[in-house]
Amino acid sequence: MLNSESEDIKKIKLKSIIEGCLRNDNKSQYQLYKLYYSNMTNVCLRYAKDREEANDFVQEGFIKLFNNLARYEFKGSFEGWMRRIFVNNAIDNIRRKKKNHLLIGEDEKLDAFSEKQMDVLDGEAELDPKLVVEAIQKLTPAYKAVFSLYVIEEYSHKEVAEMLNISVGTSKSNLAKAKQNLRKILKDAYDKTYG
Repeated sequence: MLNSESEDIKKIKLKSIIEGCLRNDNKSQYQLYKLYYSNMTNVCLRYAKDREEANDFVQEGFIKLFNNLARYEFKGSFEGWMRRIFVNNAIDNIRRKKKNHLLIGEDEKLDAFSEKQMDVLDGEAELDPKLVVEAIQKLTPAYKAVFSLYVIEEYSHKEVAEMLNISVGTSKSNLAKAKQNLRKILKDAYDKTYG
């Protein structure tokens, strides 16, 4: 019972903060920012090339959040609704900067990747989550975007393709390459640490 009461209290406090933000109350906006800054930074790091770019994504994301807050209907998870705004903002930025990291074309054949290569580590070892996050950060922006959208955010290849203006085949190919690269990065890190 105590858990449900504390969850109810959290929901009431969050609703009060959101209502304050809707009235353009600076204190409420700061409370919401402080409450979700860390989580949204972690989301943005999945798409950004470095922490500086992630911070830019976070700032833009909060601006978009405050501008669209009236659309939140207090149904479902607020954080899930908010996360979608931040992911979409990151994807918009990737599209704008796409010239420096074009996604590989459809002429890359998925047949070149075996089923075994589709698994990141094939369950070889228990890895430190921090090590995995660092490995994801080392992927190219294109691979990181597809990997994050498909694996972490759980979008379908069709949805990923639509978000990034690529074909479904390119999304699948980029995911396969991302996993292949991740496997190598993680294996090298594992060998270096425990080798």
